[in-house]
Order: sequence, then C-alpha cells, then structure tokens
Amino acid sequence: MFKRRDRLPIWQSALRFLWPRGGWGRAAIYVKHRLRRLPDTPRKISRGIMVGVFTTFTPLYGVHFVLAALLAVLVRGNVMAALLGTFFGNPLTYVPIAVVSLNLGHWMLDTEIDPEVDETIFDKFWGAGEDLLWNSWYAVTGQPVNWQATQTFWSDVFLPWTVGGLLPGIFTGIAAYTISLPLIEAYQRRRRGAIKKKLDAIRARAAEKAAAKKAAGQTPQVGPGRRQDQT
Repeated sequence: MFKRRDRLPIWQSALRFLWPRGGWGRAAIYVKHRLRRLPDTPRKISRGIMVGVFTTFTPLYGVHFVLAALLAVLVRGNVMAALLGTFFGNPLTYVPIAVVSLNLGHWMLDTEIDPEVDETIFDKFWGAGEDLLWNSWYAVTGQPVNWQATQTFWSDVFLPWTVGGLLPGIFTGIAAYTISLPLIEAYQRRRRGAIKKKLDAIRARAAEKAAAKKAAGQTPQVGPGRRQDQT
C-alpha cells in the first residue's frame, strides 16, 4: 500500500537514506507535524517519543521500529509516536551515538577494542551479518564453520554498545519526553480552541439564517419534503 509505484534504483535509495528529498530539515518538520496531529493524549505521545529516541542508542539496526513499538506497548505510549521517534537516529546522529556508546561501554566493562582486528565498525557489522547468513546454513548441513567475525563483533561492538548506550539513551529519552510534553499539550489546547471557534462561528451563522427566515415569515421544515401549514 505504501510502496512506490516506480521503484528507485539501489543507488538512489541509498542516497535518499543519507539525504532525503528536501533535506533533513524538511524531514524534521514533517515528523514534528505528524507528532502534533496524533490522536492521543500528550503523555502517551511523549512516552512514545521517549522510547523511540531511546531505541536509537541500541545497536539493533534493522529492527529499531519493532523494538520501539514493543517498548511503546510496555510503557503504554503511542506506537506511532515511538516509530516517529526513531528518526532521531539518522546519518547525522549515528556517528556521535556510536562514539559515545562504544567508548562509554568499553569503559564500563573495562575492555578495549581488539588491536589485532584492523576493521571498521561497518566491516564488523558486515562480517557478523555474513556469519549469521552463511555459517548458519553451513552448520545445518554439518560443515565446519568459523564464528570469528561474530565473536569479534560481539566483544568489540555489540556488547559495549548495548551497555554504553543505556545511560545516554535513557537520558536523551527522558529529555525528549520533558521537552515534547509541554509542547504537545500547548499545541492540542490551541487546536481545540481553534476548532471551538470554528464551531461557534458555524452555529452563529446558522442562528442568523434561522432568525432571518423567521423574520421573513418563513416557517422551518418539520420533516423531509413536508412543511407546517401556515396560519
């Protein structure tokens, strides 16, 4: 239902991921308007934003939407707000999130990156993905497999990132909740006031028309296609 009619080439899809059409500023404005118009209480929407932002500090890339939705259900937050909150993680914030989470995690665990493995974080992600894809198949068929890439990814990236991302994730999520709650409350009050003014204006115009008809000696209809007998 939400797919494009004409599929984009892979290189254009990758480019749109790094820099969406209209820029990240326009994307942020879109997310802001969607959050404001969600049909739920401000507290539930803010709780959804909180867990969505928290999710971006985990190394579970590819399942951030699923994790955010599950956490939103657990904290009784708005699921759509949680999904929109995951947009806090984007190519502009991935690098600082990774640097802070990894360094803090290795410090908390009193570990360090294996100096003998000359690979970037992306290479370690890729190597672990290949292990899970191919080695799992080889293991099922009874062939010997080497899980070295997965072990390196676990000790150098996944475990320290998970541990180190908890504190900044919780802090940033609470900050997002604290900031978004009064903004959403103010917006919903203003929107309710605008809707009430429109309804009052409609009622006033209807009352004026009814008064004008009565003054002109016209009688209102009793039912469809019927009028009262004029005296």
